Order: sequence, then C-alpha cells, then structure tokens
Amino acid sequence: RARERRARFVGKNGACNVAHKNIREQGRFLQDVFTTLVDLKWPHTLLIFTMSFLCTWLLFGMVWWLIAFAHGDLDHSTRLQRDPGEGATGPPASFVPCVTSIHSFTSAFLFSIEVQVTIGFGGRMVTEECPAAILVLIVQNIVGLVINAIMLGCIFMKTSQAHRRAETLIFSKHAVIALREGKLCFMLRVGDLRKSMIISATIRMQVVKKTASLEGEVVPLNQIDIQMENPVGGNSIFLVSPLIIYHVIDKNSPLYDISPMNLHHHEDLEIIVILEGVVETTGITTQARTSYLADEILWGQRFVPIVAEEDGRYSVDYSKFGNTVKVPTPSCTARQLEEDKSIMDTMTLSPK
Repeated sequence: RARERRARFVGKNGACNVAHKNIREQGRFLQDVFTTLVDLKWPHTLLIFTMSFLCTWLLFGMVWWLIAFAHGDLDHSTRLQRDPGEGATGPPASFVPCVTSIHSFTSAFLFSIEVQVTIGFGGRMVTEECPAAILVLIVQNIVGLVINAIMLGCIFMKTSQAHRRAETLIFSKHAVIALREGKLCFMLRVGDLRKSMIISATIRMQVVKKTASLEGEVVPLNQIDIQMENPVGGNSIFLVSPLIIYHVIDKNSPLYDISPMNLHHHEDLEIIVILEGVVETTGITTQARTSYLADEILWGQRFVPIVAEEDGRYSVDYSKFGNTVKVPTPSCTARQLEEDKSIMDTMTLSPK
C-alpha cells in the first residue's frame, strides 16, 4: 500500500502548519489589542470597526438625547413646532436649548454622527447654555479621533504586511540532488519577480524530523541547521536574478546517509528554506518560507539555465524556472561516495 504522507511543518506557500490549542491565558491577546486587530482577517477587522462607530454614535446619541431631555429642550422644541406664532412672540422664544434643532432621539443620533465625523450641516449646534454639553462634545471628538487613528494604523499595517512582499519571492517546486564540483549537493532555485530588490537578503535551511535522544527522549520536530555554500561568504545573497542555492552533503550534513533507494522511505524528513531581507521600497523586513518533503526531492537531476544575454542585457525566462534535466549521478550515499573514490572515476570515464 502507498505510504501515508506526513503532515508538513511548513507549507509550500510558507504557512506554518501548527495549531495552538488549550491556551488558558487568553487575556494576553487583549494586552496587545493593536497586533490582535492586525492579525485578524479583513471581514472581522471591518466588522469590528463598523460596530465601533455604530456603538459610539448610538452611545453619544443617547447622551445628547438625555442632555436635551434633562434641560427641557424636547418640550420647548415640540411646542415651537406646534405653534410657531406663539413661539415668535411669547416666552418660548427666549428659551436657549443646549443643542439646537434636537426634537427626538433620531435628531440626537444624527447630531452624534455630525460631531464624531466632523460633518456640520448647519442645522444643529451646541450653545453656551449647558457646560455638560460642551464637555460631551470634547469627549466625543477625542473618542472619534482615537478610533480613526487605530483604524488607519490597522489598515496601513494590514496592507503593508511583510508577507505581502513575500508573495513575489518564489521557490522551485522540487529540489534536486546531483554532483557539483565532484560532491553530492542538495540544490533548489529561488527568484524574485519584482524589479525592486530585497536588500541584505539571507537564506538558511533546516531539516525537521523526528529524533530520539540517547536517554530515550523523543523530539517530534527536531530542527537541524544545514550549512550552505556561498562564494560571497555567510548566507547573504544578491537576489537580482534567480539563484541556485546548494548545500554540500558532507559528513556534517543530516543527508549524509541518504541514497536514492531509501530517500522516499524517510517519511519524517522535511527540509525548510527561509529567505529573509529588507524590502527596498518600504524598508520593512520580509520573510518567505517553503519546504520540501522526501518525495519532492529529485535525485540525479539539475536545473536548466534560464538566464541569457539578449541585446546587451540579461533576460530571465521564468517559464523554465522549475524545469530540471537528468544528469549522471551515483546511486549511493555521500558517505559511500567519499569512501569509494572509484565511483567518481567510473562516472568520469564512462558518463551515461
């Protein structure tokens, strides 16, 4: 029967396949409300902001209605509506309301919207009659400014998140193992689709697999760093065109004892690739991730060239980005290849 494929630790799109359960200290998320709002999905974020505006409008609308009711504005405004002539010559004309033209809760709600979003239609205004009304006016303006500031900050952060830039950083669908400079190497290709560069780009790889210590402790997700070869030094890369990143499988490599025969029997093997750098246009640090399972590693193949010189400039053909071609490669482990140099001589004298 076909073997059951192991669950990925990191998906091909870079998403981490980890579910957090039984978190008892949920209050910690409320201590960082801004990050929580940024991490929410767009429908949830828009719903929260819409409800925030509606609730504050209704709350302050009720406050304005209570102020008008306590001061008697509703009675006098109703009397003026019923008998405008009497209001023009009698005592009601000398009455000064706290807020003009408030006749009901609907008009108080409309005035609350006008105050918070700074829209003035000229029909309603606060007078000098009630100090409480002036205080409520100040408080509502401050509350509205705070909500607007949080909303604008969240929208800016959500639209400029680092993983958005990572969408244009691509990795080859498969990794390959082949000879390079006489040594077995694990290779993959990485590229950037945008013309704006990733500054100080660094790349690193890890092997994630289930291991057991000498004391019998089982580590389900043991992360082992993989050393990569880079002529520049360190892990920094100049990602102006697609590059082939490779790791020499030597005695310090966790792939030292893997051969093409037992490669696909390592169900717990997963190689994670992490690319980090600073976006040139925004200065925000971004990170792109992917992973390769055992059945996504091709033995004895090499990536085809995709960079060519045309009309005095270099062009990249991304249609061949993940294409590979078979090359002569020994069907043995790196340990066996290092111990038996005659295999290399045979490959050199009689290539397939």
